[in-house]
Amino acid sequence: MTKDILISRRAVIASGIALGVSGFAPLARAAPMKVAGIHASPVENAWNSCLHKALQDAAKEGVIEYVFSEGVSGTDYPRAMREYAEQGNKLIIGEAYAVEKEARQVAADYPDTAFVLGSSGAEAGGNFGVFGTWNHDGAYLAGMLAGKMTKSNIVGSVGAIPIPEVNMLINAFAEGVKAVNPDAKHLVSFIGTFFDPPKAREAGLAQIDAGADILFGERIGTADAAKERGIKSVGSLIDYTPRYPDTVFANAMWYFRPILNAAIADVAAGKPVGKNYTLYGLMKEGGSDIVFVKGVAPADAEAAMEAKRAEIKAGTFEVPKMMDEPK
Repeated sequence: MTKDILISRRAVIASGIALGVSGFAPLARAAPMKVAGIHASPVENAWNSCLHKALQDAAKEGVIEYVFSEGVSGTDYPRAMREYAEQGNKLIIGEAYAVEKEARQVAADYPDTAFVLGSSGAEAGGNFGVFGTWNHDGAYLAGMLAGKMTKSNIVGSVGAIPIPEVNMLINAFAEGVKAVNPDAKHLVSFIGTFFDPPKAREAGLAQIDAGADILFGERIGTADAAKERGIKSVGSLIDYTPRYPDTVFANAMWYFRPILNAAIADVAAGKPVGKNYTLYGLMKEGGSDIVFVKGVAPADAEAAMEAKRAEIKAGTFEVPKMMDEPK
C-alpha cells in the first residue's frame, strides 16, 4: 500500500469536498445517487452491519438511494454485482474477499459503474476501489486495558479466517497487552468462516478452559462464551456493551461512513474510484476508535490508555501493522 494512492481527509476538505453530512447538502437537493450494497453475510454480522448502517444513514439523509442484498454466497456474488450494475446503480459497495478475481472481472465489464469493495488485494482500473477494516488502533488500546486486568495472565482472541486484516487486528490487541504486561500469554483461535456465532462461542469456551480470563471477540459469538463463564470480553467493530452490559467492557470500533463519504464524493465529482480508501477508517481520521466502560479497568490503566489514544490521534504514535498469522 503506497501513500500516493491514499488521499488524506484533510486534502479532501481543503479541496472543498467535506466528508461530513453538510458536505453533501448539494447532493441531497439533487436526485439521490443510486447505491447498492452486496453483503456476503447477514447484515446482523458486525462487519456488514457497519456498512449497512452507514448506507442506511446516508439514505435517510437523502444523499443516496440504497438497495441491498444480504447472505450472498461466493458463487452468486458476481451475478449480484452484474445485476445491480445493469439496474443503473452508480456505486456498488460490498466485499471481494471470497471473489477477488471474479469481482475485478465484473468491474472491468462495467467501466461506467463504480465498485468500492472490502478487499485484501489492490485496486484495479479506474472503477474498482478497495478498503480495509483498520480498527487495529482501538484493538491495541483495548489490549492495554486487558493486559492490566487479567488475573490468570492469559488472554484469548477468537477470529474468523487468518486473512491480513483479521491478523492485524488480533496482533494489535496482543501488542497492546504486551505493552503493559510482557509476561501475559495470548491464545488464538480461528473459526474458519466470517459468520458462525455458535462456533465462535465454542472457540471462546475452549480458550477459557485453557485459562484465559479475558477474550477479544474479533467474531460475533465470542462474548457469549465470556458471559456464560462470567469473565470479561472485548468487542470489535460495533459496541457490544449494551447487549452484554456485564461482560463487554471495551470495543474496538470501526465506522464506515468516512470511507463511504469519500467514495460518494468521488463518484459525484466524476473522479475515478480506483484507489485505496482504507486510511479514511483510521482513528486519526475519525473512522475508528475505542469505547469502553470507565471504572472496569484500573484507573492507572485507563490513564495510560487515554494518553496513548491521544498520541494515535495526533499522529505521534502508530500502532504496528502486523499482518502475519498470529501464533
